[in-house]
Amino acid sequence: MTSPKTISKHLLASLPVLGVLTMANIAHAQQNTASGPQSTRTPDDKWGVSLSVENDLFTKNNQDQHYTNGVRLAFVSPEDSAPEPVLTAAKAVPFFASNGRIRTSYAIGQSMFTPNDISIAENQPDDRPWAGLLYGSVGLLSDTGLQRDDDSNYSRIDTLELTLGVVGPASFADNTQKVVHEMIDSPDPKGWDNQIHNEPIVNLAYERKYRSWFEGDVLGLEYDATPHAGFMLGNAYTNAELGTMFRLGFDLPGDYGPPRIRPSLPGSDFFVPDTRGFPVSGYLFAGAAGRWVLRDITLDGNTFRDSNSIDKEPLVGDLQIGFAVIVGQARFTYTHVYRTAEFEGQDKGDQFGSLSMSVRF
Repeated sequence: MTSPKTISKHLLASLPVLGVLTMANIAHAQQNTASGPQSTRTPDDKWGVSLSVENDLFTKNNQDQHYTNGVRLAFVSPEDSAPEPVLTAAKAVPFFASNGRIRTSYAIGQSMFTPNDISIAENQPDDRPWAGLLYGSVGLLSDTGLQRDDDSNYSRIDTLELTLGVVGPASFADNTQKVVHEMIDSPDPKGWDNQIHNEPIVNLAYERKYRSWFEGDVLGLEYDATPHAGFMLGNAYTNAELGTMFRLGFDLPGDYGPPRIRPSLPGSDFFVPDTRGFPVSGYLFAGAAGRWVLRDITLDGNTFRDSNSIDKEPLVGDLQIGFAVIVGQARFTYTHVYRTAEFEGQDKGDQFGSLSMSVRF
């Protein structure tokens, strides 16, 4: 009988085809611009920095369980500020909008996952394994911006991101949780000796979003929709995702929704304030996304050696609601996420909150 590890390796090898098929569902919506002109709009010359914190502290049960914490710090460059060879290479990437302005992004982050009861020191084979991730990412973003430079009725962003990191004790997730819990006088997490083993992680992510796929205004409020699709390939996460986000507010900024921590498809670490109105703007948002999960190292365990693991659910859905406030060159957002069960035997879905602060300078 073929082992789960062997099946996982075969699936990882076949995912490039899956990625192409996934993006093809929306790629036909826009004419190929590989030979099109560079955008004539003035490049945005601002750097951006974004700090995101996700935690189940924001839920009503206020209890550490499953995806319990994530922290990510990201920097985004001004448009077209990368060296010319990088810009040329970016425009040669398949699927990229060649008439978009190019940004580069850099991020570091840590995520941690625990069983439902962190006070148990013994192994819990029927619950989510203890796992921590520590990673760094570098990416390219091609954004056509608010000004339409082709015949489409929307603007678009393509993102390609490479992530390198480690899972296991070398992620220092156990130390982080113990120190924080001691500082805030929370229960001591006792089961980290059961976490999955050290393993380097390599992941590649691609995503596309269409801002203002449809848009309008009602009673002085603007609204729009931003569908997205993407996939991830690697030994940490291998999945494909489709979803849409809706916004309702005033002076909607040029962004693609609030930033999120993977495996969720994030919005955008950068934003461009709408300067037509007051210096303060904001919006409410709601969105839904579905993921087809072929690999999740925090559930499947280590790739090339035995470790704690649990059978995952192949389909996972996220429902998110929240708000964003933009004051001058700063953006504050809160997102509340409802996630369906991620592994077999999980009695119900999870909830967690996501806070982010982004600043342009």
